[in-house]
Amino acid sequence: MDFGLAEKVVIVTGATANIGRAIALDFAAEGARVVIVGRDDEAGARVVELAHAAGAAAAVFLAADLLDPASPQRILEQAERLGPVHVLVNNVGGNAGLGLFAESDPGSWQAHLDLTLMTMLRMTRAVLPGMIERKAGRVINIGSTAGLVGDYMMAIYSAAKAAVHGFTRVLAKEVGEHNITVNCVAPYGTMSDDPLAFSTGSRFHPEHGQMLKAARQFSPEVNARRRRVGPLPRQIGKPEEVSAAVLWLASSRAGFTTGQVVAVEGGTLL
Repeated sequence: MDFGLAEKVVIVTGATANIGRAIALDFAAEGARVVIVGRDDEAGARVVELAHAAGAAAAVFLAADLLDPASPQRILEQAERLGPVHVLVNNVGGNAGLGLFAESDPGSWQAHLDLTLMTMLRMTRAVLPGMIERKAGRVINIGSTAGLVGDYMMAIYSAAKAAVHGFTRVLAKEVGEHNITVNCVAPYGTMSDDPLAFSTGSRFHPEHGQMLKAARQFSPEVNARRRRVGPLPRQIGKPEEVSAAVLWLASSRAGFTTGQVVAVEGGTLL
């Protein structure tokens, strides 16, 4: 299906692994000009190679740490060398650890908020003026079902993702008059079958990822409380199932859809 994204400049943050990588490659397959943002140079080069093979009109990797407040403007300036930015996908996010809130160190809270919420706010703020000037654009945030119902032992992360959802709705109201849509995709647990789909910074990395390390350190009873079970035989989503929703929201076919949080969660919220 042609989503009308050929030659459009698309920025995807956190694009070297898992969901972000799938999103970047799906835009590439539509002939977009894809700006792949991440911290892992080796994984970034691999995604660029795959993007070119998929049919991208252009694909570049920008090494950047979005925890640095100066990064968004630098990313925008580099992206605009390919043309005006039409789509921003705020995929960067994650948790800085797991544990019960009553036992948490207040000093650790800011790390969750910085990674999941502040990175999105700063990147959006950088890109939005250009979209407003051109009277066109798509902003797509990656939220989480944790922001809808809360994930056990992930209170601050869940709160941050709920803030992402709330920001999506408010911004949609503010910029709709400029023909800009703002939406959010909220996945449940999502993991690739491809071992090369993980960068060293991925929290699902089989060796370095904190999520898998955490699963090993907790008891079976605690891990059972951390999981939600849906009606489908498969309980883990695939990155391509999330990116399909992102691609649609970026397309002209979703021009009358804004301020929405689209859950991709295998029925785990039922």
